[in-house]
Amino acid sequence: MATTTRTPADPTKPASPKEPGRLRRSYDRNWYAWAMVLPTVLVLGVLVLYPLAQGILQSFTDLTEANQQEVICTKTLGGGETCEENPNQAEFVGLKNYVDVLTGQRGDFWLWFTNTVVWTTACVFFHYTIGLGLAVMLNRDFRGRGIYRVLLIVPWAVPAFVSAFAWRFMFNQNFGLVNAVLGKIGIDPVAWTDHRWTSLFTAIVANVWLGVPFMMVALLGGLQSINNDLYEAAAIDGASPWQRFWNITMPGLRPVSSTVILLGTIWTFNMFPIIFFVTGGEPAGQTEILVTGAFRAAFEGIRNYSLAATYGVLILSILVVYAGIYRRVLSKQGEVF
Repeated sequence: MATTTRTPADPTKPASPKEPGRLRRSYDRNWYAWAMVLPTVLVLGVLVLYPLAQGILQSFTDLTEANQQEVICTKTLGGGETCEENPNQAEFVGLKNYVDVLTGQRGDFWLWFTNTVVWTTACVFFHYTIGLGLAVMLNRDFRGRGIYRVLLIVPWAVPAFVSAFAWRFMFNQNFGLVNAVLGKIGIDPVAWTDHRWTSLFTAIVANVWLGVPFMMVALLGGLQSINNDLYEAAAIDGASPWQRFWNITMPGLRPVSSTVILLGTIWTFNMFPIIFFVTGGEPAGQTEILVTGAFRAAFEGIRNYSLAATYGVLILSILVVYAGIYRRVLSKQGEVF
């Protein structure tokens, strides 16, 4: 049986240096990449992280337009100024804003939340289904395909507020194109903004018109990445067009679909200009969504910055929870996101 002997360490010999950590090894190997990323990190910190932290802190105060200044200065008759401490300056109130909002003591959170969920679900559903249908058609070879592609992307190129004003005019009760068409077929003009659901319907139509081109372009790129040999093999085996679509097209589009649905949900959830310019919250604020409610709290009447910040934190929290659940569901289905 062989035996091994361990040579005792020489106390006079210096110990080997400790192996650097993973972060240090990454920095030593890719220091130039860190240097290139640093300006972007600083800009994001100034433009995103600092306002985010400031908004979270403000949501725990009672900051408004009236108490935002710590010192109040007034001009005297002699041309000078006298300054004194503001007795009503903003104070820390803890979770009071969140309790007031979630219990309905201030604002209409649950009404706006319901509108936001209906608005987002309807828009993303039609964005995806219509975009997928157009992408499938444009993926085929036919005469004038390039022209159709350009024309269908035009709504995406038009600024959102311009499209919003155009759709608001088209749904105008007295002069709108939609009511004019309805009148031609014997239907009385509809007061679109006089009822909650008809008013929200006009905003959904406008947003669907705006959002379909993005979905179409993204899904068209996904369709072109699917190997055509799969369709040929399935056709040889006798698969119907529907079977080829359901068993080849949809699984092939799954990575693209998961991304665009998540992005579409986040964008639509925060789509401010369409609701603000098309419906204006009419009737009587019943079509407001969370982001427009936050805007009105911050910039209308006595500006309540703490209340607006509270809405902003709640919106962020809802989207973070949604993204986490969405990612978890995809992970269980074997998708890497």
